[in-house]
Amino acid sequence: MALEVDVAALEGGRLLPLVEDFYTLQGEGFHAGKPAYFIRLGGCDVGCAWCDAKYTWNPRLFPPTDVQVVVERVVASGARCVVITGGEPLLYPLEPLTNELASRDLQVFLETSGSHPFSGRFDWVCLSPKRKRPPLAEAFARAQELKVIIGSETDFEWAEQNAGRVGRECLLYLQPEWSAAEHMMPAIVEYAKAHPAWSVSVQTHKYMRIP
Repeated sequence: MALEVDVAALEGGRLLPLVEDFYTLQGEGFHAGKPAYFIRLGGCDVGCAWCDAKYTWNPRLFPPTDVQVVVERVVASGARCVVITGGEPLLYPLEPLTNELASRDLQVFLETSGSHPFSGRFDWVCLSPKRKRPPLAEAFARAQELKVIIGSETDFEWAEQNAGRVGRECLLYLQPEWSAAEHMMPAIVEYAKAHPAWSVSVQTHKYMRIP
């Protein structure tokens, strides 16, 4: 899947292809249940068949937005932390956005496949590796949280391959792919019990029926 955006037109990251931004609760992983402002960027060159945000893939659908405008909405919301997600946010230079957020005393979290070079400053990095475009080496060193999506039994081996490359302090999560959750959850629970370095992550926002 080719990237269809002119990065040069983004003025070094002052503009970004914004899909949506909203204040809600983080639904997954270590920060599940925490109020957070989500900034979702358009564009993804991974293309997972089970992706629940396929509407974000084509960045040309989302006109570049001034990051200052988005930051002002974050501040007005009263949020204390921000999640930058996508799509794949590391397709873009993120320094202007993350620096501005940090200057407002906001915690900045990143959700990424790790398949592109890092840019920006983050308080927390959730790495969710994908087979189609595996993470770059630097992503494993940057991750505080490894979240592996489990859609079949073969994904446990993929999870262990990635766990072997993150730092010792990185938290490990297995998360069922939503459409396979009912079928795969018993196996995930048993795997975590047998391999207690792993915890189980559930998409709680879908149960709460919130964005």
